[in-house]
Amino acid sequence: MTSRTKTLGDWAVLLVAALLCGLGGWSYARARGDDDLAYAKSRDTALAEGKSRLALLNSLDGKDAGSVDAGLGDWLDSSTGPLHDQLARTRSKDAEALAKAGATARGKVTDAALTALDERTGTAEMIATVDVEVTPRTGKGGTERKRFEATLARTPDGWKIKALTAIAAGGGA
Repeated sequence: MTSRTKTLGDWAVLLVAALLCGLGGWSYARARGDDDLAYAKSRDTALAEGKSRLALLNSLDGKDAGSVDAGLGDWLDSSTGPLHDQLARTRSKDAEALAKAGATARGKVTDAALTALDERTGTAEMIATVDVEVTPRTGKGGTERKRFEATLARTPDGWKIKALTAIAAGGGA
């Protein structure tokens, strides 16, 4: 191999490397400004926050009045709009009944999906399945499987649940 051939080979490798770098940069710039990517991020955020809020709305520690009050506070923090207003309106009555019952419930979202997302209005629709493990003060507890349809609203504090409807087993959304 002559020095001239070696130099041409070096230039060819350098040219291919530069082309690949340029192509990678162009591809990254396109993807970064991609509306589909932004929409996917919004969808993922709404779904994750909706699942978290729904789990909180199905959880409550009923050991004592302080625990019940903290749980009801979590319910208020997880909700907005009409649902928040309803929970605030019935809070004292709910606290009394839940403290008297003394049961503890822990909700875990086992499956969820957004059925609609409107970034412009800041709303989303979600369906979910929740397993709620209930432990009564006395006796044996159990796990209930529940299905919900929720309306989410984007707030300054993230996505919160605006409306919540239980779906009967065998019923459709």
